[in-house]
Amino acid sequence: MDVPFPMIKKVLKMKKKLIAFGVMLCALLPVSAEETELSSPDGNVKMNFFLSEKGRPTYTLDYKGRNVIKPSGLGFEIKYTSPLLENFTVESVGKDSFDETWRPVWGEESVIRNHYNEMVVGLKQNDTGRRMSIRFRLFDDGLGFRYEFPQQYELSYFVITDECTEFALPGDMTAYWIPGDYDTQEYDYTRCRLSEIRELMTSSISGNLSQTSFSPTAVQTALMLKTDDGLYINLHEAALIDYPAMHLDLDDRNFVFKSWLTPDVNGDKAYMQSDCRTPWRTVIVSDDARDILASRMTLNLNDPCKIEDISWIHPVKYIGVWWEMITGKSDWSYTGDYPNIHLGKTDYLHAKPHGRHGATTEKVKRYIDFAAEHGFDAVLVEGWNIGWEDWFGNFKEDVFDFVTPYPDFDLQGIRDYARSKGVKMVMHHETSGAVRNYERRMDAAYQFMVDNGYEAVKSGYVGDIIPKGEHHYTQRMVNHYQYAVEKAAGYKIMVNAHEAVRPTGVCRTWPNLIGNESARGSEYQAFGGSKPGHTTILPFTRLIGGPMDYTPGLFENDITKYNPDKKSWVNTTLANQLSLYVTMSSPLQMAADLPETYEKYLDAFQFIKDVALDWDESRYLEAEPMEYLTVARRAKNSENWFVGGTNGESPRVSTVAFDFLPAGKKYVATIYRDGRNAHYRNNPTDYVIETKTVTAKSKLKIKTASGGGFAISLVPVK
Repeated sequence: MDVPFPMIKKVLKMKKKLIAFGVMLCALLPVSAEETELSSPDGNVKMNFFLSEKGRPTYTLDYKGRNVIKPSGLGFEIKYTSPLLENFTVESVGKDSFDETWRPVWGEESVIRNHYNEMVVGLKQNDTGRRMSIRFRLFDDGLGFRYEFPQQYELSYFVITDECTEFALPGDMTAYWIPGDYDTQEYDYTRCRLSEIRELMTSSISGNLSQTSFSPTAVQTALMLKTDDGLYINLHEAALIDYPAMHLDLDDRNFVFKSWLTPDVNGDKAYMQSDCRTPWRTVIVSDDARDILASRMTLNLNDPCKIEDISWIHPVKYIGVWWEMITGKSDWSYTGDYPNIHLGKTDYLHAKPHGRHGATTEKVKRYIDFAAEHGFDAVLVEGWNIGWEDWFGNFKEDVFDFVTPYPDFDLQGIRDYARSKGVKMVMHHETSGAVRNYERRMDAAYQFMVDNGYEAVKSGYVGDIIPKGEHHYTQRMVNHYQYAVEKAAGYKIMVNAHEAVRPTGVCRTWPNLIGNESARGSEYQAFGGSKPGHTTILPFTRLIGGPMDYTPGLFENDITKYNPDKKSWVNTTLANQLSLYVTMSSPLQMAADLPETYEKYLDAFQFIKDVALDWDESRYLEAEPMEYLTVARRAKNSENWFVGGTNGESPRVSTVAFDFLPAGKKYVATIYRDGRNAHYRNNPTDYVIETKTVTAKSKLKIKTASGGGFAISLVPVK
């Protein structure tokens, strides 16, 4: 169950309108069109289900009388047998309504309403006798549907070779997309017409340590779309469990997306055993971009929390020995004495250090001191454990043991020092894609964390998956990521998985999954940079499924200041970096830059210290994909509000209305904004900090630079 809520409003209107005689006797009586229509609770979203002339399951979707999804087919290709596509008969139609409120463990608000109307269509394939149901749920903000297969002799064990779910769009609308890829989501977004995706595909693909593109018209979810008349559409999936991740492949003549599942080495997609079900396919829709950000449909389509005692799960604000390795200032490895490493055999004690190792006892204590001084919860250290000398590119299975430190990393001493300062340590488990190695060592690694007081782990899956031929987003790997989260819960450990499958709301069910990377994060600012508007599209796409460990807080734009050989630039202003702590909501937030850099800008750093990680409510004030967004959030169990405004490439003036504040109450607003001459490239550290008294009637106009932004803390006047 979700977090206990004594005053929980749980109105389970299980009306079970099983449509009188026709429902149970549908084999004898035809089903009317009216029986297979469904509306959202507010009536704005409507869908219709029907069988085509060939008996193929088909659906449509409308919003406020405007077409969102044209007639779109459903079904599957099955290995070694006939497809589940046509020649179906409707056996039953069941309708329910559901309305509840529930409390997430952490998130953008403390109470979430889950309100929908549901229709379950039971189908029988006439020539095979195989049965399949499709469950549709209509919310005020869109549609979720999934396939369900009851246990049956006719379909007991089966292999899906292709899921043929379609999303037929009404025209050549604008898409905000990254290339379809079986191994990475770490791409900059491209904005163009659907008809232009093919010609822009090659230029949209940048290099990565593991990547497998597969089609000139395939894109990843969550996919953001916008019609010419201002309708916003988001396509994604929810509750991805025991199934491969879904991409979308476009028929760019007819503007029809078809689901494209990540295959295994044999080209097969999903291995099924009835009774079973697929993840939900989701369509979020509105004529206001802010509603897309406010949607909680993805969470609502996941099961309630399965962790009974959630007292150990909590937000974490941290710093870490990480950015200096990313920039090349330091290194993860310890020595250059050996051509390769054998765990348990290589003699590190007598090896000569190469002098560039980042995770030294002395340096880590410096980070612990900084964290303690400025009120941070934890310190992450990467490169603490043996094996980094040959960790990548060798398809090495026995690459890390996750428990043995380098000679210059006094794990016990650091543990005790951090404890004396009131600071926690965050563990790092890089797998280098060697999944079997991680799974067989996982219990020992997690127990090691418990024994040494580590409450959270950042895991990584850099490089191609071992065994060869496996991809990051196959059914096997999806199951691995889930296994790691559930296993960690047994040890009361929180998980932040990098390079894993993109989130689909599973954090509702397993809230110890407090973060993922699964998109192009801040590290790419040291790898050539990201587009100035990158963080204005992520909340519409990647964050639809769950929070991201984006690692903001980069105050030094010129990477050559850390490494003269790495000529890269952080393509945002300093004020923009502050805004991300609000706009990129996450219970896991890093101040990613170096302590010595923050000490140059302690006045701006104050906002990072002050900003909350968990929220009672969120208000979306302004939003346009890939252009700008402004968000206000009230801290959990507090009267304090925080506002973040993130801007893209084009300078603009943001209008912030404070009508979300309680009437008649005064607040002290501390505003961190771009200066008059700020620009992400030419003058990124031009910022202004000013204080004003505001009320619910106040409005502020704030100029944001190219790649700029602003942040505001609001504290009530006592």
